[in-house]
Amino acid sequence: MYVNALGTALPEKRYTKGDCWEAFTASEWFGRLEPRSRAIAKLVLTRANGIDERRLSVDSLDEVFAIDPETLHRRFALHAPRLAAAAGAAALRRAAVTPEAIDAVIVTTCTGYLCPGLSGYVIERLGLRQDVLGFDLVGQGCAGALPNWQLASAMLHGSRCEHVLSVCVEICSASMYLDDDPGVLISACLFGDGAGAAILSRNRAADQRRVEWRETGSFIDTRERDALRFEHRGGMLRNILTRAVPTLAAQHAEHVLAKTLERVELKRDQINGWIFHAGGRDVLIALEERLRLPPEALRHSRDALRQYGNLSSAFVYFVLDAALADGAPGGWWWMSAFGAGFTCHGALLAVE
Repeated sequence: MYVNALGTALPEKRYTKGDCWEAFTASEWFGRLEPRSRAIAKLVLTRANGIDERRLSVDSLDEVFAIDPETLHRRFALHAPRLAAAAGAAALRRAAVTPEAIDAVIVTTCTGYLCPGLSGYVIERLGLRQDVLGFDLVGQGCAGALPNWQLASAMLHGSRCEHVLSVCVEICSASMYLDDDPGVLISACLFGDGAGAAILSRNRAADQRRVEWRETGSFIDTRERDALRFEHRGGMLRNILTRAVPTLAAQHAEHVLAKTLERVELKRDQINGWIFHAGGRDVLIALEERLRLPPEALRHSRDALRQYGNLSSAFVYFVLDAALADGAPGGWWWMSAFGAGFTCHGALLAVE
C-alpha cells in the first residue's frame, strides 16, 4: 500500500491559550467550579504546556461554555462532515485522483455519532461513486488513524480496490465537558478540532514522494481501559484522563515498535523518521525518555501540538504531512498512535 497524498482541514477560528483563559474567567463556569479547579485551569492555560493555540468550530469562545447535549450534537453534525470532506478534497487534489477513481472510503471519529454515518456525507460532498464501499469506524479515540489504514491495507490487497480514501475527523469542541475532575479540566485545555485524509493506493503515484506501508503492529491492553476513555454522562461525552497516560503511552509504544521491528528483522537505530501522536507535552517527554530519542526526533509532533493542540485521531496526518513537506530524510519511518482502550498501533513506512 502507498500513501499517494495527504490532505488536512481545520476550522477557520484560531484561539490562543490566553484567549481561552480570558473566556473561561468571564464565563459562569468560572464561579461554578471549585478554587482548586480554577487553579488547575490557570496552570494549564497560562504556563508552558506545549500548546500555543487551537482551532475550534465555534465563532466565539462564549459558545464553548454552552455545554448541553443538543448544542454539542449540532456542532458535530454541522462541522464533522464539512471538515472531513475538506480534508478529503485536499488529498484528492494533491494525488491528482478523480472522485470516480475512489473505490472505498473509511471515516474514523470518536467525538460524535451520526446515523447514517459520516462516510455517506463524505461520499455526497466529494461526488464519489454511489457503489463506493463506505465504512465508519468509531470508538478508537486518538489511536484511530492506524486501524483505519490497517483496514485500507487489507482492502487494497484484495481484488476490489485500487484507491481508498482514508479520513479521520474530530470535533473535540463537540465533546466539551466541565467539572471539578482534574482530568476533565486538562482535557478541556488540550484538544482542538481538525481532519486529516489520505489517498491510499495499491500502486505508487509516479509524481509523488514514495511512502510505502510495509508492516504494522497493534497492542490492546484491556486491563488499562479505565486509564483513558470516554464515558456518557448527562447525554454527553466526558473524557476520563488519568495521570498514568504518559507512562502507558510510552510503554505500549515501545512494545509495539519492538515487536514489529523483530518481525521484519530491523534495529531501532535504522529508523530515520518518527511520526508520533503527541497526546500532550508530557506524553512526548515520556516517549523521548522511554525510546531514548533526541528532542529533534519528535519535532514535527511537537510543532503540530503547539499549533493545533491534540487533534485526537486526525493528529498523525498533520505530523506525517509536515515531515514530508519539510523534506525529512527518507529511509525507514515509524508512525504510531495510542489512545482509549488502552490501545497502541504502529506502522513501518518506507520513504524515499
